[in-house]
Amino acid sequence: MSPLDISLADLIARLDEELPESDELGRISEARLRAQTLSDLGDQLIDHYVSKAKQGGASWTEIGDAIGVTKQAAQQRHAPGPFERFTNLNRHSIVLAQEAARTHRHDSIGTEHMLLGLLGEPRGLAYEVLVAKTESEQRVRDAIEEALPPAGAKALRGHIAFRPESKDAIGQARRVAAELGHDWVGTEHSLLGLIHVEESPAAQILRNLGFTSDELHETVKTEVAKRLAAPDKD
Repeated sequence: MSPLDISLADLIARLDEELPESDELGRISEARLRAQTLSDLGDQLIDHYVSKAKQGGASWTEIGDAIGVTKQAAQQRHAPGPFERFTNLNRHSIVLAQEAARTHRHDSIGTEHMLLGLLGEPRGLAYEVLVAKTESEQRVRDAIEEALPPAGAKALRGHIAFRPESKDAIGQARRVAAELGHDWVGTEHSLLGLIHVEESPAAQILRNLGFTSDELHETVKTEVAKRLAAPDKD
């Protein structure tokens, strides 16, 4: 029995269904993009349980043994980074942002890609706030697509770096969460982080859609207060 409720046949069938007009070369490119996303999600899965193990008192030597690498390799790969305390939904939005940049053949991850990532995670509070205000997911998506730079000549392989304003937005998200007294960084905090980087494309998109920083801040506070009793945070 497979350890995951997914098979190669499932992945092939889904890709074929979603790209019925594409030739085999086009499907190779799409398959590579999806493989990269699966790899990123796998890394995040390991990071999640490494964090749990550290919280439980496990040493880096023990963690390295569990992964099958040296203590030093485990520490270098899984030590806390910029996405520490990000919820699973918010980490997934970051993966989607990278996928959006790769799909559009852009050489860096901008705040507009991050906004697309938040819109691609409908379970997140950020998605609910965006759609409630604009009354249409498509309206938000169209606004982002209009602001995206032209597609590049070819898709990039490997890691895609964040632009400086995107790194700033990630830092702002962590600061907002701390200021609100939250011990997690959810999609709602990332949305606030984006609008706080005032000169970024995402902030401009949000303002054009009718959002203001103060109103968004109050909306997030109100909605989080309603959810505090829920078992899962966004």
